[in-house]
Amino acid sequence: MGTLLGLGAVLTYHDHRCRAAQESPHIYTREEVKAHSSLETRIWVTLGSEVFDVTEFVHLHPGGPSKLMLAAGGPLEPFWALYAVHNQSHIREILAQYKIGELSPEDKAPSTLKTSDPYADDPIRHPALKVNSQRPFNAEPPPELLTENYITPNPIFFTRNHLPVPNLDPNTYRLHIVGPPRGQSLSLSLDDLYQFPKHEITVTLQCAGNRRSEMNQLKEVRGLEWRAGAISTARWAGARLCDVLSKAGHQPCETEAHVCFEGLDSDPTGTAYGASIPLARAMDPEAEVLLAYEMNGQPLPRDHGFPVRVVVPGVVGARHVKWLGKVSVEPEESYSHWQRRDYKGFSPSVDWDTVDFDSAPSIQELPVQSAITEPKDGEMVESGEVIVKGYAWSGGGRAVIRVDVSLDGGLTWQVAELDGEKQRPRKAWAWQLWQLRASVPPGIKELNIVCKAVDDSYNVQPDTVAPIWNLRGVLSNAWHRVHVRVAP
Repeated sequence: MGTLLGLGAVLTYHDHRCRAAQESPHIYTREEVKAHSSLETRIWVTLGSEVFDVTEFVHLHPGGPSKLMLAAGGPLEPFWALYAVHNQSHIREILAQYKIGELSPEDKAPSTLKTSDPYADDPIRHPALKVNSQRPFNAEPPPELLTENYITPNPIFFTRNHLPVPNLDPNTYRLHIVGPPRGQSLSLSLDDLYQFPKHEITVTLQCAGNRRSEMNQLKEVRGLEWRAGAISTARWAGARLCDVLSKAGHQPCETEAHVCFEGLDSDPTGTAYGASIPLARAMDPEAEVLLAYEMNGQPLPRDHGFPVRVVVPGVVGARHVKWLGKVSVEPEESYSHWQRRDYKGFSPSVDWDTVDFDSAPSIQELPVQSAITEPKDGEMVESGEVIVKGYAWSGGGRAVIRVDVSLDGGLTWQVAELDGEKQRPRKAWAWQLWQLRASVPPGIKELNIVCKAVDDSYNVQPDTVAPIWNLRGVLSNAWHRVHVRVAP
């Protein structure tokens, strides 16, 4: 309330401009609005057909300047949809004081649809996502939004696509389950899947390349330049894979076997995305592997596998095959490129001339991980006290039991407070969010903030990137470091 009352002087400053806008609103194009996205050019945003200059409000925004800046030069609607608190009359009254004009009725976003373009039918994405590649689309949420909620909102859940997004008709969709020799193959519609007992779990998904950018800073690697946002958490619902496999006649076996998944996304040659997990995990009810059709209480978004995807708790995101079309049990793991020739870790001494992908196992469970989401690297923080926030997670259902935070590069440590759902023994499928309030000693001009997590097997993150560097930049879980300046 104090923040809102403090706006009086600013609103008065705007009165003459607002009156002018009301009498004869200026007309702007979206391109003109887009050009105003920094404090130097002023911060413009749109809501509906109206244009607002919110430059003077940026530092008064109750959620912090960085969150308002995410909408700079574009529409407010995608961000207001994440935070229902904005949809109130007094908020709109405040915004109305900053109106400077309206969007041109003729200003239409140019169509990019081309029938020959395999990505022409990709879904619309949230503008807050930090894009690493457009085709195929890969993007992560900004750090300040990533840990805003324990459950990641669907629109800003990190997106990892390898191929164009298929547009599947739920009415004609069929999932093919290949049965064993004396079993039966199944062709399941969505309604058929709904007949299996519905199972719900909260699971964190992390890309194998999360934090790859830190390895790339040390020595060049091949892969998308993921920062610390290739990880998100959702509440998933669907049929347990073990129930569906049992219906087809599959049983656990003593010999090695693998459950192979094939997606309905494919390249121009017809090659589909594929991956596999051990049959022992797939058939174990305690592993809770899902054929998921809901994400956070809603049908899966297209970018996240609509209508059905695999969710393999505690396992690298590459095995959570989206747009699932076929499931089979094979004596060997999937022959997919992404199973045999990618998502594997190697020694720092291995380069592209000496790498032998057959010599390394495919990544399944991921190592313990943590990262700082606030403050951001290079940010100016207030003197006296600093609040540090982040996430921590470990693969294989191992619970995070502690997060240590240092303000001096690792010389001294403090224990952060953990927050999140209660971690079940051996089933800690979801992350822990954490926070530390720490005093900043007088006279300190900068902080070298570091975090490291410990899981219930007492695995801990390595202190530096060099010993774990690898040519694909995967499994990047060294201590996460953020350097900030302290305001005088």
